[in-house]
Amino acid sequence: MSHLLDTHTFLWMAMKPSSLSKRAKAAIADSANDIWISTISFWEISLKYRLGKLELKGVDPTQLPKLAEKMGLSILDLGAVDSSSYHLLPSEARKDPFDRMLVWQAIRNGLILISKDRELAAYSKHGLTLLW
Repeated sequence: MSHLLDTHTFLWMAMKPSSLSKRAKAAIADSANDIWISTISFWEISLKYRLGKLELKGVDPTQLPKLAEKMGLSILDLGAVDSSSYHLLPSEARKDPFDRMLVWQAIRNGLILISKDRELAAYSKHGLTLLW
């Protein structure tokens, strides 16, 4: 199975694994699963870091792609098709553009989104599968 990490899930995986649920840990640890991190998450982290809304200990946002690779994650670029078809995602509970694009990438690419954010469940009727 293929999974996409929500931004908080990636940060917890890298810096505070005790915050992950048992199901999330199991899915991430299962070598049969492909685990993806979106470039959208790197953008979100970098922006929030720059604005002082996110503190990172011992790492700079520019180091995160290499860290993700060391952790065995695959990096999902934001491609032209995902970008240009984003308007097809119906408006639901979330207005945050980072969350919405991660949801859209998960739906479009057939990925299970690993996220604690229960508000995202509103997108299940549009094809989103969540795991936490």
